[in-house]
Amino acid sequence: MIQGIMSFSSFAEDLNSLSDAEILGRSAKEPELFAILVRRYEDALLRRARRILSSHEDAEEAVQDAFTKMYLYANTYHQQNGASFSSWAYTVLNRVAYTKYSAKKNEWNARTELSPEHYESLPDARAEFIEDLSVRNEVIAALSKLPETAAKILQLQFIEGKSQEEIAESEQLSIPAVKTRIHRAKKLFKKIYDKQNDL
Repeated sequence: MIQGIMSFSSFAEDLNSLSDAEILGRSAKEPELFAILVRRYEDALLRRARRILSSHEDAEEAVQDAFTKMYLYANTYHQQNGASFSSWAYTVLNRVAYTKYSAKKNEWNARTELSPEHYESLPDARAEFIEDLSVRNEVIAALSKLPETAAKILQLQFIEGKSQEEIAESEQLSIPAVKTRIHRAKKLFKKIYDKQNDL
């Protein structure tokens, strides 16, 4: 999709050892380097967008818009401990996808009178505490204050949208262990978030 749109310089292969942050920083003066980030993250972001929007076409559009915003606002990204480029990229994607989802939901509501059962079956963009907050900058700050293990487990489920089964497989944990870690990490996250924002 986007990789076919953006030119990918022949010398970019030699730059694959650079970090995401380094590539993003250099892409302002060397735009062709941004294609490396597209190649690294496009598939994962597309999977995430499809979980939010269901439609493949809408998901592709959301991912393209998200990459455009990342490129245009690259100077707003600041690397922090526990808050990697990937978490920033997922945050941008989430914001774009949920905005598109809200617009689609309003369009659906305007076109048809839904029964309560049908309405309840629609995905709720604000169903989870962290899912709702993931589009806000305060989340990145709070995640950066968590222990690495807690930050990672929350990023995997609530920012990257992985299922508990997928997390268990990638982290080589049992499902009960994943559930326990997520529960503890959410409590710690909420405590830090509330303190940071004086809630």
